[in-house]
Amino acid sequence: MRTTFLAFSLLGATSFAYAQQPAKKPLDHSVYDSWQSIGTKLISNNGQWVVYTVIPQEGDGSLVIYDRKTSQSLAVPRGSSPVITQDSRYVVFSIKPLFKDTREARIKKKKTAEMPKDSMGIVALDSKDVLKFPAVKSFKTPAKGSGLLAYLLEKPVADSTQKNTADDGKNIPADSGSGTLVIRQLGTGAQDSVKNVTEFTFSKPGNSLLIEITSDKKDPLSRSGVLLWHTAARKADTLSRGYGGYKQFAFDEKGAQAAYFGIRDSSKAAQQNYQLLYFKPGQDSAYIAADKTSSGIPSGWSISANSLIYFSKDGQRLFFGTAPVLPVKDTSIVDFEVAKVDIWHYKDDFLQPMQLKNADKELKRSYAAVYYPASGRVLQLGDKDLENVVVPAEGNGDYALGYTDKGERIPLQWVGRTLKTAYLINLNDGTRQKIKDKLDGFYFISPAGKYIGWYDLVNRQWFTYENATGTVMNISKGIPTPVFDEEDDHPDVPDAYGLAGWLENDRFAYIYDRYDIWQVDPTGKSAPQAITGGIGRKEKICFRHLKLDAEEKFFRPGETLLLSAFQDTTKYNGYYTMRLAGKKGKAVLPRQNVLGPNSYTDLLKARDASAYTFTKASYELSPDVYTGAQIDQAVKISSTNPQQQGYNWGTASLYKWTSFSGKPAEGILYKPENFDSTKQYPVIFYFYEKLTDGLYNYQPPAPTPSRLNISFFVSRGYLVLAPDISYENGYPGKSAYDYVVSAAEHLAKQPWVDGKNMGIQGQSWGGYQVAYLITQTNIFKAAWAGAPVANMTSAYGGIRWESGMNRQFQYEHSQSRIGATLWEKPELYIENSPLFNLPRVNTPVAIMANDADGAVPWYQGIEMFTGLRRLGKPVWLLNYNNEAHNLVQRQNRKDIQRREQQFFDHYLKGAPAPQWMETGVPATEKGINWGWKTE
Repeated sequence: MRTTFLAFSLLGATSFAYAQQPAKKPLDHSVYDSWQSIGTKLISNNGQWVVYTVIPQEGDGSLVIYDRKTSQSLAVPRGSSPVITQDSRYVVFSIKPLFKDTREARIKKKKTAEMPKDSMGIVALDSKDVLKFPAVKSFKTPAKGSGLLAYLLEKPVADSTQKNTADDGKNIPADSGSGTLVIRQLGTGAQDSVKNVTEFTFSKPGNSLLIEITSDKKDPLSRSGVLLWHTAARKADTLSRGYGGYKQFAFDEKGAQAAYFGIRDSSKAAQQNYQLLYFKPGQDSAYIAADKTSSGIPSGWSISANSLIYFSKDGQRLFFGTAPVLPVKDTSIVDFEVAKVDIWHYKDDFLQPMQLKNADKELKRSYAAVYYPASGRVLQLGDKDLENVVVPAEGNGDYALGYTDKGERIPLQWVGRTLKTAYLINLNDGTRQKIKDKLDGFYFISPAGKYIGWYDLVNRQWFTYENATGTVMNISKGIPTPVFDEEDDHPDVPDAYGLAGWLENDRFAYIYDRYDIWQVDPTGKSAPQAITGGIGRKEKICFRHLKLDAEEKFFRPGETLLLSAFQDTTKYNGYYTMRLAGKKGKAVLPRQNVLGPNSYTDLLKARDASAYTFTKASYELSPDVYTGAQIDQAVKISSTNPQQQGYNWGTASLYKWTSFSGKPAEGILYKPENFDSTKQYPVIFYFYEKLTDGLYNYQPPAPTPSRLNISFFVSRGYLVLAPDISYENGYPGKSAYDYVVSAAEHLAKQPWVDGKNMGIQGQSWGGYQVAYLITQTNIFKAAWAGAPVANMTSAYGGIRWESGMNRQFQYEHSQSRIGATLWEKPELYIENSPLFNLPRVNTPVAIMANDADGAVPWYQGIEMFTGLRRLGKPVWLLNYNNEAHNLVQRQNRKDIQRREQQFFDHYLKGAPAPQWMETGVPATEKGINWGWKTE
């Protein structure tokens, strides 16, 4: 089916001035679904085309193709997941079903096979015609080739319940992922098809295609196998036949060599013994390169189909993974007669909940190995004593990095990290050499593999180990500024600012400090040099390199780098450009492209042209796509959320005061767009740790996971202040009081503030601080605490069920900032626990504590609720069933927004209390009456 869409301009809107504008509406809960955001964004290699998607919170989105030459746009309803071909001639994308159709199918509880299916669209950019193809499951184009497209069709619904017989004689569903694969020549429209395809992979240049096919019950002669499709000749060779399953298809850089895993038995066999299959030009078919009997693979081990397969860039090595053969479960045991028990042992590396959480991951763990096609050798690189192996960026070097924390894992319970020992692995013979023992920090390997490096958290320095000579060098000691987080206020060693990258051939490494980028010599022969010229520290601008090419492994001499920029003092954001020194040119210090009161995100550059695209926004301006030959000359090409103009929005500005401890403090003050300094406004304080860096972030009206819906409340006549908080070790509660209450007292003195109607809201760590503050002050008239910790003494030894980790590390070293064990300083745990001071609470408080919270045990909210309830204090607890720490289900997010509004409107604006607050909702009315109504 061919449909042509008329091009239209997004930029030609005309504005009219009126003598008197009508009053703007306040936001309400009906606005959420239609509010838009920018999704995927691409720019063609030649720089002419920008493609982006516009996504509503709920409903049908659209895909837009913008022509930079003509400033015209083409919109495709429901387009998503676009790809621009390498030759900049075509855009290929999915077309989602109508939202209403999918919703209706869900209401009718249709099976997966009966649900509405995606279509696929192709736009030939020279004609703007849109070709549509129905029921397309997936599509792929070559990473570096052009003119080709392969797409897999959905199996017709009538066939989806049929069964067919695989070569192992076992029945498997025909709808196990198979369908017809279509290989299309984009230029001519010529197509070839292959039936019963389950997986397919293009080579990078697009000269070959690996295709997995499965057997078909209707064709007794069909067998599962792997085909090698030659795109130029438009024909296939058979590489493998008769295997029970295949996994992990890979080509080398040139698309000549290929490799994959195959299993002779069913892929669902109790004990899976995969083989590594390898093919190179000149062979009739793929042969077994390695299996469990191969020399070099440990006894009792086999090929792991859960590992990745990849070639080194020069094609001389093939990396894969192995693993111990797992014992087979005894199926003769009757399940209901067997005890179900978890055994916790004090010598276990990891706590039992963490083991259970990671059990599937551990069962699928693989250990690095390498196959040499030229000689047929297999080398085992990793094992149970060295589970982590990192190969240099292109895999061509002589060395790899191996590291392990074995024997050092138990302290994870209270430290939150482990000590790691590193080894230099020789990729030519598999030998190992220990190079660093029990590091508190992290390791890395340089792109060319000449150096193993590490950051030492305790010494706060960067080090390199020269692999050829064994020389260890402190490469950051000559940097005169801290390379660790200067502002870190946790009772622990601070993190590093990080590495920007390496120069080609590992000549230099580039290290961040708080503001600038330093060039360091890994041999130590030359002194560190600030390639940003100290401009960052002088102007309080944080420079960070933007990786615009996903395949970039290192910098090249004379290369122009793009840097993101954030200015501490103004909170301005932007981009700078700088050039590295080259053979024929000097280095150029950072030059400003743009720096201003906006947020700038997702910068992309055309590969073969001077053309850019990015997203720009602020609190007042909805995020939109900009493009231009130069960043500072970019023009807006989208127009999201035009309906915002009809609503009372708001402004955001820095608000400054002095904390009780005498320190300068700042926060973000949000005011309604129709702010009138002669009126008084109620205030809600929202906080976490530090939020002012987001001064120019857009805050869409959205049902949030549980934090404050800032734009919604501001639109409805509230002020919102988000104060930054700095912490003193051992006194997190007191620190929150110092900054939040001082902010409240300072703001209450403003003539336009209703100091008698101020509330607080926080989620998680913010929820804890809300709970603490209402035990220390009565200045707030209402409080909302999401997932709070009320009792540090009981929370200290608990489990973060989402990860299975114990919570001790959080109090001793991390966010809770006590800095000591419960036994060393029990008085601090009690002093900082709201539970022990609940009799002092006079502020009505609503608590959200969900029964599937994987971060804060929900009994913490229960302890707070039951304590306040016994004391006769006004308190409510919302438990969203089977919900996590932050709400995931959209219907629950919408529900909490409504209740939060009713709560604050009642206490801060005098609105009537709804039933859920006034009398509650009985369990007998659950799912029938939501208690939203007021009398």
